[in-house]
Amino acid sequence: MLEARDLIKEYKIGLTDLRVIKGVDLFVGKGEIVGIIGPSGAGKSTLLNLIGGLDEPTSGKVLLEGSDISYLSDSERAKIRNKRFGFVFQFYHLLSEFTALENVMLPLIVSGQEKRKIAKDKASDILDRCGLSKRLNHRPQELSGGEQQRVAIARSIINMPEILFCDEPTGNLDANTGIEIKNLLWKLNKEFNTTLVIVSHSQEFLKDTTRTIQIHDGKIVKTLSNK
Repeated sequence: MLEARDLIKEYKIGLTDLRVIKGVDLFVGKGEIVGIIGPSGAGKSTLLNLIGGLDEPTSGKVLLEGSDISYLSDSERAKIRNKRFGFVFQFYHLLSEFTALENVMLPLIVSGQEKRKIAKDKASDILDRCGLSKRLNHRPQELSGGEQQRVAIARSIINMPEILFCDEPTGNLDANTGIEIKNLLWKLNKEFNTTLVIVSHSQEFLKDTTRTIQIHDGKIVKTLSNK
């Protein structure tokens, strides 16, 4: 479904080109749960941003069902991200002035895909699936960290993305809440066949993935099959 070929990413630091991703090849099959693990500074988040269309590679290709999305215009990549991808980050990025329900409705309202009543019904259903049916009208500051992350996940899947990219989704949470978030993500994979690509520093978190890709110094050094 998703493939990277000889992916390279460099950043200009003064007069020096710093190569962060160094010729990465990988594939992600439909319905898989793929983990990416490695030490801090290994290039995990950079790689996720590249294959998720948030950043453009210096060279190489990112193929979505065989079509190269690497060098599309910003607006073309944005359309793909809005329609086919979802993103969950370590920081929840919720709008503090809006309720949980309004935060989740927002992608549908902004894109003009649904009328407000339909968007509200869809957001309520997704929040219910995420275990937040009693927290719809609470604002982020009235929610726990785990509840805020659930709202962020609900918002990311309101458009039913084919691939959900997660960057340290439990990085700000305690161990028990992290397990709850993991269970929710795996539930989404099972119920909707949502493909998951998850960056984490925790081998324990990724032990039930389909495959775990180990990255070090911008290169894939090992791929472990967990099935």
